[in-house]
Amino acid sequence: MSNVILAEIALRNQTTVTEFTLVSFPVVQELQILLFVILLLVYMLTITGNFVIISLIWTDNRLQTPMYFFLSNLSFLDILFTTTIAPKLLACLLGEKKTISFARCIIQIYFYFFLGTVEFILLAVMPFDRYVAICYPLRYTIVMKSRVCFLLVLGCWMGAFLSVLCPIIVVSRLPYRTEEISRFFCDIAPLLQVACIDTHFIEMIKFLSSLVVLTSLVLTIISYTYIISTILCIPSAQGRQKAFSTCASHITVISIAYGSSIFTYVRPNQSYSLDFDKVTAVITTVVTPLLNPFIYSLRNEKVKEVLRDSINKIVPPHSKGT
Repeated sequence: MSNVILAEIALRNQTTVTEFTLVSFPVVQELQILLFVILLLVYMLTITGNFVIISLIWTDNRLQTPMYFFLSNLSFLDILFTTTIAPKLLACLLGEKKTISFARCIIQIYFYFFLGTVEFILLAVMPFDRYVAICYPLRYTIVMKSRVCFLLVLGCWMGAFLSVLCPIIVVSRLPYRTEEISRFFCDIAPLLQVACIDTHFIEMIKFLSSLVVLTSLVLTIISYTYIISTILCIPSAQGRQKAFSTCASHITVISIAYGSSIFTYVRPNQSYSLDFDKVTAVITTVVTPLLNPFIYSLRNEKVKEVLRDSINKIVPPHSKGT
């Protein structure tokens, strides 16, 4: 009986963790300042680039189609996603206090996985739009109505909310043995590593967190299998090239998103490296949201055309030469 009482007391002591120390990048002060400046510029470019994409899509009639509606939602998600991580990271780099309260840590984990899950589901929905456009072009306007697009996006948000809520509640109620997290933000993998629970339970939670990524990836592969097979049947080389060009930007984005996330979360425990995880985390949380607007604007002729016209409205061509 005494052993049971002692175990309960120990468990209570372990759950009294009120804050965590974030171990970000162990470098000298000068390099931390340089890293702060670089990441601040990246964060500002990410916000600006995605905001420009959203503004172009919602103000120009040429971009008010289902494909660009989904793209504007992706840009909105990128703004929220990077804002969940970047401000705290910048504060830790510049300030001496590198801690985060337990409540804010759980909130950050929730929004990190919630917004990330919404994005992965959305990335799986976007090929469906291309599938209908390429495989059933005559039925495209009938199938992809505004109401259907809105419901698909709403389904992305609701599906992510329901799939992430329960695991995060479980994580928030776990006992922890230390206050130090080997990451520059609160992530579920390093947090579970310092939890006082059975490793099988840890693996189950990791599996659930990676299941959405793998499911959306499978759906994306299935969609593009049908899309590519249809494109290859187009007799005209120009027609095939035009069809491929409408999918090129999305394929580039999903390659970066799925690649970095699979290397981060869909791996066995033995292959985990803290330094490697930090690099992939930077790619996932900072680099990918920055690349998305530039990939879509540089590879999409219609977006480039609308962007040029918008710039010409602000700065007329005749005033540039004066």
